[in-house]
Amino acid sequence: MTWDPAQYRKFSGHRMRPAVDLIERVPLDAPKTIADLGCGEGAVTQLLRRRWPQADLTGVDSSDEMLGVALRELPDAHWEKADIARWTPPAPVDLLFSNAALQWLTGHATLFPRLLEQVRPGGVLAVQMPRNFTARSHTLVTEVACSGPWRDKLVPLLRTEPVAVPEFYYDLLAPRVTELDIWETEYLQVLAGDNPIAEWTKGTWRRPLLAALDDAERQSFEAEYRQRIAESYPPRHDGKTLYPFRRLFIVARI
Repeated sequence: MTWDPAQYRKFSGHRMRPAVDLIERVPLDAPKTIADLGCGEGAVTQLLRRRWPQADLTGVDSSDEMLGVALRELPDAHWEKADIARWTPPAPVDLLFSNAALQWLTGHATLFPRLLEQVRPGGVLAVQMPRNFTARSHTLVTEVACSGPWRDKLVPLLRTEPVAVPEFYYDLLAPRVTELDIWETEYLQVLAGDNPIAEWTKGTWRRPLLAALDDAERQSFEAEYRQRIAESYPPRHDGKTLYPFRRLFIVARI
């Protein structure tokens, strides 16, 4: 699956706000080493650089397209192409940060303890993941995938609940850390443009499904989803579309 930085950037302000909120809750004054897992095009990595300008900063992502943008925008960071589920730093870091990336990975019961091992004592694991998968924007993806001629291609790719409830992460992490802060925020996102939620999910959640279809199937899938999503999220009287979006935050100190 390839990533389109321009498509992802269409809603950069809304996508960046949770990262800002997470950074503000990290209880570290001057971390020496920071790794940004799933850094994408490096927009959040740049926020980490501004917050801790003296830190040795590494961004890790599997997308050549995203890393190409990141290198141009922040050449003084280290950029590594790797599977974030398997990447390991040469030495434990002070801050292991991940914004809207770990929802793409399975096996959180083993993944999160492994991530803790990559953080030095006194350091922090800080994670934000979308937990909006019961919203119509996401359930419609499943409905359209299951109802068309592309069903056999798409059903194996569906993941309806990739992020567990907060209690799961508390029970998993609390015995392993000295401090643990877990919370959820639902952002009421005010979006402009024609059918903006279809554009939002096209750049993220629907991307692996669209990549699995041929051109004709992709056009038909797009048309069906766009019609249904527009009916589910009609614009308000001022032409804006309201998109409630829930996100899960975890800040764990080792």
